[in-house]
Amino acid sequence: MKLLVTGGAGFIGSEFVRQAVKKGYQVIVVDFLTYAGDLERLKEVENDISFYQIDIKDYTNLEKVFKTEKPQVVIHFAAESHVDRSILEPRAFIQTNIEGTLNLLELSKIFKTERFINISTDEVYGELGESGKFKEESPLRPNSPYSVSKAAQDMLGRAYFKTYGLPVITVRPSNNYGPWQYPEKLIPVAIAKALKDEPIPVYGKGLNVRQWLYVADCAEAILIVMEKGVPGEVYNIASGVEKRNIEVVKTILEILNKPHSLIEFIQDRPGHDYRYSMDVRKIKKELGWEAKTDFETGLKLTVEWYLNHRDWLEKKIEKLRDFWQKVYRK
Repeated sequence: MKLLVTGGAGFIGSEFVRQAVKKGYQVIVVDFLTYAGDLERLKEVENDISFYQIDIKDYTNLEKVFKTEKPQVVIHFAAESHVDRSILEPRAFIQTNIEGTLNLLELSKIFKTERFINISTDEVYGELGESGKFKEESPLRPNSPYSVSKAAQDMLGRAYFKTYGLPVITVRPSNNYGPWQYPEKLIPVAIAKALKDEPIPVYGKGLNVRQWLYVADCAEAILIVMEKGVPGEVYNIASGVEKRNIEVVKTILEILNKPHSLIEFIQDRPGHDYRYSMDVRKIKKELGWEAKTDFETGLKLTVEWYLNHRDWLEKKIEKLRDFWQKVYRK
């Protein structure tokens, strides 16, 4: 089976590509290689994939790929995906995540792809208080430009399923972490800062709650949804493990044997959602998937990976200095 994977050089996308190749799928990767894309992530499978450097907003060149490759399944990871960046540059998120998704849905309809797997996020649900969990049928109440753009992407997928019969399946993963994550998200930022004994910025008092999912588990779940999921359905993907941001940072410091005094509380992010938590009974009951990696093990594996890839981390950090200054208002 031939898969077209958009954003396949990204953090989660590349993990999916590596796993798909190992399972024997023929994989075509489309990635524009923006700041967060990196072909180093695909080094181990570079001889087993076809790669096209194309912006998903570029309909003409996307169409050429569909004509040439005739993919049977589209797995759509490509997106602007960082909330902080969406606050600074909302237009880029609307254009890429909505217009780009529309292009892919339209081409998938024209070329009669057998499945379209839309990669969404738990952030489309909005936020929760101290209790409760989001189910797949929970209303969408996005609060940031990023989550609004992803909710619109979800609704486009729903429209193409309902109106045109395109077999779209949407997955909504919780916060991913693991090897190769770009150091703009909490865990790699904390690791990068701690390794340099620099202050680690934590929004507010660090009390915001997230469900943490090891990236290999997430990619495995998406493969299972691709193989067994029901068109028109939505599947939450999460580990069930909830941690406050401050707990995560403290655990990283303990793994690295660094003092908690490196933590620096900073002004909270505008519109910062307090808590996300998803009910994952549907994917477990219907498709037989559940996360394998416990948080403590996954975090140790992640820290170990960054320790062994400090050159890669350092290259990324150098490109992020100006961005860190803007985001953390220092």
